[in-house]
Amino acid sequence: MASETEEGSIRHGGDLGEACRLFPQAPGPWIDLSTGINPIPYPWPALEASAFTRLPAPADLAALEAAAAGAYGAKPDHVVAAPGTQALIDLIPRLRPPGRVAVVGPTYAEHAASWARAGHAVAAVPDLTTAADVVVVVNPNNPDGRVVPARDLAAAAARLAARGGWLVVDEAFADLEPVESLCGAPPPGGLVLRSFGKTYGLAGVRLGFAVAGEPLIGRLRRAIGPWAVSGPAIAIGRCALADAVWRREAAARRGRDAARLDGLLDAAGGRIVGGTVLFRTVDIRDASGLFARLGRAGIFVRRFEAAPGRLRFGLPPDEAAWTRLAAALRGA
Repeated sequence: MASETEEGSIRHGGDLGEACRLFPQAPGPWIDLSTGINPIPYPWPALEASAFTRLPAPADLAALEAAAAGAYGAKPDHVVAAPGTQALIDLIPRLRPPGRVAVVGPTYAEHAASWARAGHAVAAVPDLTTAADVVVVVNPNNPDGRVVPARDLAAAAARLAARGGWLVVDEAFADLEPVESLCGAPPPGGLVLRSFGKTYGLAGVRLGFAVAGEPLIGRLRRAIGPWAVSGPAIAIGRCALADAVWRREAAARRGRDAARLDGLLDAAGGRIVGGTVLFRTVDIRDASGLFARLGRAGIFVRRFEAAPGRLRFGLPPDEAAWTRLAAALRGA
């Protein structure tokens, strides 16, 4: 979950510039646990020079979207690629006239901010509702990992679609979770977002997908326009999305890592309040003090201005980082 600063901008995890400003004497290298990105990235293939030197061909983009459809259990003509899900989050609100938008939260703050910037009246709601023109759900939710059953989402989408409304379901953290996705049969008025960078540990590639039926997916494709996704992103995405074996192994290994992290946080007095296999969120006594202690040890975690007693921890990337985290949590 991102949070707004006093200036109105949104603070995100992963800003090591902020970490260095807050803790200039911290030892390096920094261990960045402030994001929910897989710390063990997909071993990307060697790329041909043409991926950088020529415009992507329509056939290349179609092959990428077919690979995504295979990974997500969708139909290829229901999938559109974009330069990251954030680009989609910014674009989708501009595809309909201003109306009432309900965002189920607290959750990733960019959803509400993007709809508000497009002129919509945005309300935060604690549970799934259909009392709006558009409803946005992050499933599993960031930062608490809450999951709304697919049947409830499909029913809500049907009620919204009956009066021209939409249900936007952000499944950014669904790839490695036992979550029933709406991608296989997106309901009328339903629009699903999938993140590539989080699952595959390649956030810098900037790649994401939307899944929907017609006419919504056609409108979105036209709004994105040609050549929105780079040649290197297409090449890497095609390879990674087709690798079901790697994805299964990553889910199992990150699940074991998450359980190991639970043990460390429990020993430190934290109460796990939710998460996914890529991050854990805890309520903990003196969270601000622990945030500072970890920062002085060169470990950056996610804090929340709206929930000062809560911290979110991503997964350490290697054994050295696990050792440093365990020592810092003990106060050693």
